[in-house]
Amino acid sequence: MDAFFVSVEEHDNPALKGQPVVVGYDGPRGVVSTANYEARKFGVHSAMPVATAHRLCPQLIVVEGHYHRYKEVSAQIHAIFHDYTDLVEPLSLDEAYLDVTTNKKSVPLAMDIAQEIKNRIQQETGLTASAGVSYCKFLAKVASDFRKPNGLCVVHPARALAFIDALKVERFWGVGEKTAERMHGLGVYTGKELRDVPLQVLTREFGKMGKVFYDFARGIDPRPIVTQWVRKSVGCERTFAEDLTTYEQMLTALTPIATELVRRVEKSQFQGRSLVLKVKYSDFRQTTHSYTGTAAIHDLDEILLQASRLLSDVDLATRSVRLLGLAVASPIVPKPTKPVVPELPQLPFQW
Repeated sequence: MDAFFVSVEEHDNPALKGQPVVVGYDGPRGVVSTANYEARKFGVHSAMPVATAHRLCPQLIVVEGHYHRYKEVSAQIHAIFHDYTDLVEPLSLDEAYLDVTTNKKSVPLAMDIAQEIKNRIQQETGLTASAGVSYCKFLAKVASDFRKPNGLCVVHPARALAFIDALKVERFWGVGEKTAERMHGLGVYTGKELRDVPLQVLTREFGKMGKVFYDFARGIDPRPIVTQWVRKSVGCERTFAEDLTTYEQMLTALTPIATELVRRVEKSQFQGRSLVLKVKYSDFRQTTHSYTGTAAIHDLDEILLQASRLLSDVDLATRSVRLLGLAVASPIVPKPTKPVVPELPQLPFQW
């Protein structure tokens, strides 16, 4: 979907259309969740502090998110997907991979299905979507971002290498800012240059991801569409209006976080043996501390007890704390008797 959260807000409040808008919290610690394309022209983007966004774009409008509404619209969109195939792998509320090799409408071309789905989304929700069509996840994902907003990009197998050759390495899945800097240090800026690097060099520099990058540069991505996921954790966190500087302040702040965590664990019926404490300091450095027991962790008193012990590892000598989070992890699940993933897809596309 195109700037999904903001697009929903603009649909529900047409007065916002044509103006630079972001969804987020308009406060001293607020962060941009989604920016529309008018705001992006000023350099505003997601994960940016709202204060910075205001400096870049003084006329910026900040709208508080309505996440229940986004979930409603997401359910509508996913229902449309399932009219064509049940091989749908959700990535988020507004992203998914679809395998339409064999589809419910018996439409021979994935491109035609993608266009039909785009049309239905616009007709039924009033929103625009962008789609990428290709023979593997990597290329479908890149293609989906290639002609936003309201775009449709097809990468045919015969043209895949030429398409990859022109890609900047920053567009490759798994390449963040630091990885891109390391690739630039190797003289690698494009997919073509990446394909010239020997596998031994890539694995030496990037470990297991080196083989992934080696394959991507050759248009190889065997990852299947996964329609069922085993939940690995349940968590929640809070960013504070003012930094915490004492153990007592942190302990007090953890009580409502732990209470919310218990509610989420119960709602999801999740069972996990580990409790993870997430700490983000005032300088944005982040650490985690964990405890693992022998049985499922779900009781509020136990969570608070173990969290208080984990707090003793937090360094307050030179830094204060801006965010705390708690999560239950290490799921207790029976081993599946059969694989939960379908056969290797041939024609997936990504929204």
